[in-house]
Amino acid sequence: MTFEELGIHDDLLDAIDYMGFKEATPIQEQAIPVILDGSDLIACAQTGTGKTAAFLLPILDLIADLPGGETSTLIVVPTRELAMQIDQQVQGIGYTMGIHSIALYGGRDGDEWGQQRTALTKGADIIVATPGKLISHLNLGYVKFDTIKFLILDEADRMLDIGFYDDLVKIISYLPKERQNLMFSATMAPKIRTLASQVLSDPKEINIAMSKPAEGVLQAAYLIYNKQKNGLVAHLISENPDYTSILIFCSTKRATTELARVLKRKKFAAEAISSDLEQSDRESVLLGFRSKRIRILVATDVMSRGIDVKDINLVVNYDVPNDAEDYVHRVGRTARAETTGVALTLVNEDDMYKFHQIEELIEREVFKIPMPDHLGVGPEWKAPNKRKGNKKGSFHKYKKGGGEHKHRNTYKKKR
Repeated sequence: MTFEELGIHDDLLDAIDYMGFKEATPIQEQAIPVILDGSDLIACAQTGTGKTAAFLLPILDLIADLPGGETSTLIVVPTRELAMQIDQQVQGIGYTMGIHSIALYGGRDGDEWGQQRTALTKGADIIVATPGKLISHLNLGYVKFDTIKFLILDEADRMLDIGFYDDLVKIISYLPKERQNLMFSATMAPKIRTLASQVLSDPKEINIAMSKPAEGVLQAAYLIYNKQKNGLVAHLISENPDYTSILIFCSTKRATTELARVLKRKKFAAEAISSDLEQSDRESVLLGFRSKRIRILVATDVMSRGIDVKDINLVVNYDVPNDAEDYVHRVGRTARAETTGVALTLVNEDDMYKFHQIEELIEREVFKIPMPDHLGVGPEWKAPNKRKGNKKGSFHKYKKGGGEHKHRNTYKKKR
């Protein structure tokens, strides 16, 4: 469907057309009418499906005719990067309509704290906040949320994973009872159901493409020993000069720093990003990555959701994520908006079972690429023995076929 068919405000249609959006994605097509109708909503949609616009567009439509100078909408998100991204999208889409927003998140200086306080007391149309920073303002007693009409919890499952449940409950206690509530999550775990039952009133429910990487992602894996990882990463970067934007995920902050240091020594344009960086440094690194000045970004999972960086050619899972769902979010950083991309995972002996769980989640076997000759042979793949009655999931070894394939040709970008 087109956005015009969905009944979007004419001023919004002009902004959408200017940004190059023509047709609604499935989550937008299903969510926008529900939100415009005034119903509460719980929506499950993975990253890269257009869910931010799925709630921003109808909310902007609904608040277009409200009195100015009042805060009507509160959007709560898990990370500062996502808060910044949504704030930028509000400013881009709502500019011609005179709709204003402000993002509240940690790591900013005293002057910005003052700007945040002014917005909270004098009213910005939309507040986008991380729970911790918003609680800091609420504790000082000057925040008035009596005009809030819309509450949006974005990446709700990630907020619960981080441990923001109590903060969310406290924030909600400051809001009017009569309001429209929207909850967006990439997963529908039991804890999300519990939170939804406490926040939402007779909600509609939408599930879109749950737990599946985008069709445009070419997925593959290397079976590898830890000592071979740095050499393989350097090889992949060197052998693919046409990949101008590469995102590498490590499971720990220390690993991101060490890998970025290794890549810099090899004269690659690489930087690490994690929650250890000051906010100004994180923003500088992200800007460099978006502008292609930084070719390689080495990141923790803080980057796996909510970061709008276009045209990422290659995602490398330096470590297999502990949560199978996180694999989907990491991989979702490439092949966004119907483009194509490559996602490669380095699987050591200890991570084989976790990777098998990922394959079960995405309902496909990921091709195992032979190691480049100069790096030596990696470990053999071990898969669970599927014999009936084997409840412990013991393993047996077998050699993957297709060893005659050239390793480069198996992951070259689709033309």
